[in-house]
Amino acid sequence: MTEENHSLTTDFILMGFSDRPDLKTLLFVVFFVVYLITMVGNLGLVVLISMERRLHTPMYIFLGNLALMDSFCSCAITPKMLQNFFSEDRMVSLYECMAQFYFFCLADTVDCFLLAVMAYDRYVAICRPLQYHTMMSKQLCIQMIIGAYVAGNLHSMIHVGLLFRLSFCGSHQINHFFCDVLPLYKLSCVDPSINELMILIFAGSIQIVTITVVLISYLFILVTIFHMNSKEGRSKGLSTCASHFLSILIFYGSLLFIYILPHSDKENNTDIPIAIFYTLVIPFLNPFIYSLRNREVIGAMKRIKKR
Repeated sequence: MTEENHSLTTDFILMGFSDRPDLKTLLFVVFFVVYLITMVGNLGLVVLISMERRLHTPMYIFLGNLALMDSFCSCAITPKMLQNFFSEDRMVSLYECMAQFYFFCLADTVDCFLLAVMAYDRYVAICRPLQYHTMMSKQLCIQMIIGAYVAGNLHSMIHVGLLFRLSFCGSHQINHFFCDVLPLYKLSCVDPSINELMILIFAGSIQIVTITVVLISYLFILVTIFHMNSKEGRSKGLSTCASHFLSILIFYGSLLFIYILPHSDKENNTDIPIAIFYTLVIPFLNPFIYSLRNREVIGAMKRIKKR
């Protein structure tokens, strides 16, 4: 096939979990249940925060946007994956691939910035409580949220736009359960080095900057907590931040493994389980991590039930 015959409307086959047909029904049921719980948990959290005035604080405004992006990520990936379990062709066009990756990249990029500002918010609340309302003003919160969404859209547009320089030939089988760009690059007739370099530069910069903010914030938080005289205060401070930090470790760890670390020694059968963590597991866990262990959220749920 010559390059002249290549078209941007090329169809691809999402292989997903087709190598395990014996587990097809089980995997469908598991992922369907995970999807339902993810959507109910995250959208329920968004509704709860919007309805309960006591939760109209910076921490919960950031949390509401994080839940919104988690549900957005699940909507972009899971329905197509579930459909492909019982689809005969599992076909997807290049434009559908671009759209799916755009929304996935948007959600994950916004998540990176939101996790960073949430860590900074916890730093101000624990380390500088008397200045909290000044340092975390409503105007600043709105600006940080808008900045996260703008950065997410720009980051997505860069990588989707660069896909137009590629042509595809040979096998059209994407060895993944969604249209990630890295498996697409392997099918390109054109050298994708520029695309890969842009991912390294932009995705790497975003992750390095945001995770640096997270680590510095938590370093100051830990120092402040261990200098507290009250054992109860130390325990409360650690429990408040432990779940947040655990979620961050899983999220950033999986993204770094997939997009930043060298890929020459990695196989797709290791990429797929890792991808499940940041596309399905993290959005599923976040409502439990941030809500069920949070007295204010539980209290808000009880008050709404009584209305």
